[in-house]
Amino acid sequence: MRFIASSAVALLIASAAHAAPPLPALGVQADHITVSGISSGGYMAVQFHVAHSTIVDGVGVLAGGPYECAAGSMWQALSNCMEPSDSKPVPDAAATAARVAEDAAAGRIDPVAGLAADRVWLLTGGQDRTVARPVMDALDALYRRWVAATQIAYVTVPDAGHAMLSLDDPQANACNTSEPPYINRCEGIDAAGQLLAHLLGPRQPKAAAATGELLAFDQAPFTRAADSAGMGGTGYAYIPTGCRAGGCQVHVAFHGCRQSADQIGDRFATGAGYNRWAEANRLVVLYPQTTPRYGWAWSGNWPRWVFNPKACWDWWGYESVDYATRNGPQIKAVKAMLDQLARPVTPGQ
Repeated sequence: MRFIASSAVALLIASAAHAAPPLPALGVQADHITVSGISSGGYMAVQFHVAHSTIVDGVGVLAGGPYECAAGSMWQALSNCMEPSDSKPVPDAAATAARVAEDAAAGRIDPVAGLAADRVWLLTGGQDRTVARPVMDALDALYRRWVAATQIAYVTVPDAGHAMLSLDDPQANACNTSEPPYINRCEGIDAAGQLLAHLLGPRQPKAAAATGELLAFDQAPFTRAADSAGMGGTGYAYIPTGCRAGGCQVHVAFHGCRQSADQIGDRFATGAGYNRWAEANRLVVLYPQTTPRYGWAWSGNWPRWVFNPKACWDWWGYESVDYATRNGPQIKAVKAMLDQLARPVTPGQ
């Protein structure tokens, strides 16, 4: 018994020694955040935007859908919210807006008025057979209830499959494919650059190289505090040259299903196309990470059953019934990461 205990302590010490470093305090601009995402990450970007519209100034969505589209049901997520039909349609904008108003009135999300001044960038691929065009149309219709048409850009790429469209991944898939790692090259389409320009205004041309720091950091303090069992142990943050001194803006980029670090390493963080734009424009990019789960997982002091084998973000309630609100474990964890990035820079850091 003493040997087992000693071995356990040694294992914990060894694990701690190899843990990723903590997320640093960078003094970023905490009141003017932008977010974006692809697929399940697109759904999460919408959820984070609606939940925290007071501090989020804009959202970019590739192949996502309306807020709380799944209404807590995996089956509705797979049908109405990905491949809708006459019998299983996407929830209409009026019904979804009523749900948003209900969440806001109950204090679960920020007041809806926070959306009015924001900017929205949407992209759908003509060859996307995973999230059908009507789902993105429903998202566009929903945002138009609060956001002026001049603040919304809706882009269609006829040849694009279900993927992040990037010019920065030398091994990107062909434009019309929908296959791992879900990063495609469509000639002339720089999704990250287009969405950042729309959300943030005129930008400096992207840098010739991402010469800043891609930091792999320990997500555990944030996921434990938020009681999240669906997020991974390591996240990424791209820190441009000079941003360690404070004052930079911050953008959150949510990967899609089957794009987590546990599945493709840092491929999304390096190849999605954000970092060279970030380097030229003093923009810290946060890449939080999910992890594949299928079975019992520890969350806080108690185990619970989690079914998420593809490492999707929680947009149907596999973590909590509060998944789309400020109380959602994953939303809480990401917000805590942003709070940490916004803390004043520590001298000598």
